[in-house]
Order: sequence, then structure tokens, then C-alpha cells
Amino acid sequence: MKIAVSACLLGENCKYNGGNNYSDKVIKFTKGHEVIPVCPEVLGGLPVPREPAEIVNGTVSHRDGTSVDGEFRKGASLALDIIKKNQVDLVILQSRSPSCGVNTIYDGTFSKTLIPGDGVFARLLKSNGIKIIDVNDLN
Repeated sequence: MKIAVSACLLGENCKYNGGNNYSDKVIKFTKGHEVIPVCPEVLGGLPVPREPAEIVNGTVSHRDGTSVDGEFRKGASLALDIIKKNQVDLVILQSRSPSCGVNTIYDGTFSKTLIPGDGVFARLLKSNGIKIIDVNDLN
């Protein structure tokens, strides 16, 4: 099985704050499988570290209103191309992210309030029929 994983979950320092979301659960789950790390935000040209972003009225923006929607959508598209090219069977994504969040994201007020919804990349994967799972839903 080929599994694509949000690169931050594998320990890559690509998170907005320059850190990562390393997950032992992901390492154990993917053991023995081909793993393809992806970070749509970095693929879209955003720097590490970078200002936090949330989806505000359908557009990915920084707290000050600066749009980074184009970078998020470009990165999601490039990451989708990687997943298709590698014929990935499953994608494990980082919770709550404006790109990778599955079923739950922040509400756009930068108050850490969660709402139902998908990040830009998660939504693109779903619309392309690619199986995704939130890291918190791994058994």
C-alpha cells in the first residue's frame, strides 16, 4: 500500500511556526508501506515559518486579512498531482489545518474555535475520490 502523509506528521519542520506534528501513531501505522510526504503549503510557495492562516469566508487568509488562498490552492493542486502520479491508496492528514483538516477546521476568527469543514487540500482530495483520514482517527 502507498500512503501519503502530511509531512509535518513525519517530523518535517514545515508547520506554520517552524515546527512539526510528529506522530508515533503515523509511524507505526505506515510501517512496511511506501510513504510519500506532502506539505501543500510549502509546495504552494509559502515559507517556514509563516503567519498562521485560517479559512475566512471561503478564502485562506492571515489574521490581518492578507490572502494566501492562491498559495494554498496551488500547493493543494501540486500535492494532488504527486498523489495521483504515485497512485497513492490512502492519505493521512493533519487535524484542523486550513489545508489538511478533515471534517473539522478552525472557524476563521483565530480564536481556536473549531467548526465542521475541510481544509483546501482535504476538500480537493475528497472531490477526486481519494481516501483520506485524519491523524486523530488512526487506530
